[in-house]
Amino acid sequence: MRQKPGSPPIILPAFVALALVTVLPQLSSGVMPFPQDLEPISTVGREASYLYPSFRGLMSDNNTARLGLDFQRMLRINHMLYIAARDHVFAINLASSSEQIIPQQKLTWKTKDVEKCTVRGKNSDECYNYIKVLVPRNDETLFACGTNAFNPTCRNYKMLTLEQEGEEVVGQARCPFESRQSNVGLFAGGDFYSATMTDFLASDAVIYRSLGESSPVLRTVKYDSKWLREPHFLHAIEYGNYVYFFFSEIAVEYTTLGKVVFSRVARVCKNDNGGSPRVLERYWTSFLKARLNCSVPGDSFFYFDVLQSLTNVLQINHRPAVLGVFTTQANSITGSAVCAFYMDDIEKAFNGKFKEQRNSESAWTPVPEEQVPKPRPGSCAGEGSAAAYKTSTAFP
Repeated sequence: MRQKPGSPPIILPAFVALALVTVLPQLSSGVMPFPQDLEPISTVGREASYLYPSFRGLMSDNNTARLGLDFQRMLRINHMLYIAARDHVFAINLASSSEQIIPQQKLTWKTKDVEKCTVRGKNSDECYNYIKVLVPRNDETLFACGTNAFNPTCRNYKMLTLEQEGEEVVGQARCPFESRQSNVGLFAGGDFYSATMTDFLASDAVIYRSLGESSPVLRTVKYDSKWLREPHFLHAIEYGNYVYFFFSEIAVEYTTLGKVVFSRVARVCKNDNGGSPRVLERYWTSFLKARLNCSVPGDSFFYFDVLQSLTNVLQINHRPAVLGVFTTQANSITGSAVCAFYMDDIEKAFNGKFKEQRNSESAWTPVPEEQVPKPRPGSCAGEGSAAAYKTSTAFP
């Protein structure tokens, strides 16, 4: 049986499962000291960058002059570069050569809730519309969401003309409330997958699916640190039958050491329909997460625990992989590294052993294989150990 949210975990079930086998980067074998900086193929000094065209936004705009530039997102589609900023989205044709970068088109989307925002005592610098989501919905439509002065809102725009299509939709759980809150989003199979905070206090972190024609709305369980604990979302990708989310968070398995940050990869099945009315209804049944281990091997490992940026899936040695930029903990020796993770190694981690915590005071320990629930946590309905189930709502 799967436990209900909030009950003390005896066996760590799918909805809070944490893979014990961490995802290791591909490094050369053997014991080695802390690596020296590699010789770069080429270098470009800061002064040389002044020789290239630059984009300064709307320098004539009073808000830009006072607050400076505030680019939130960049999206490249073929020869077009879309830049999401405060109150604006700029479309730049990369195929045109010029000494200055001039937008081919400009979308202006300003909030109408400035007075409500300031009356509530919010920081006036946040009482604008910071465009935090800008993703292709299909080949012709862009989906955009803005903070809208602490009232997140989403719209559809024509890709070619940046004209609005249809009505606005509520942006809560799809877009953060303020510019400093992290978020990611993408469309996969007609559904919008998002990860962000659902309130301006940033107390409810969520991985969320919505806007699908036939798929139910699903989310992670509220206020449960075993699912998410103060996450900082970095990237999301669709790969195979899953959507993967990459983020850093406070590690629940090392609470005795204080607030230690670990980097994670979480995944959900695209065909997840949530649980039955008895348990996990309207919640993910397939949610799993594992630690991303970017470290230097040796007698004692040196860890780069904090993920800062990640690529989409690319090919390394003819194998699908992602590259991530990692840094050390804030209270550690300053350092950074780039680690590569093969997607099949990530899959192996999710098929590996689990950890459990029998009570809030005990340590996290490996779960014996014979005690892992059936079907295996994280399974997609109709596949693997869940092959006998047509839908996740039929899981025991």
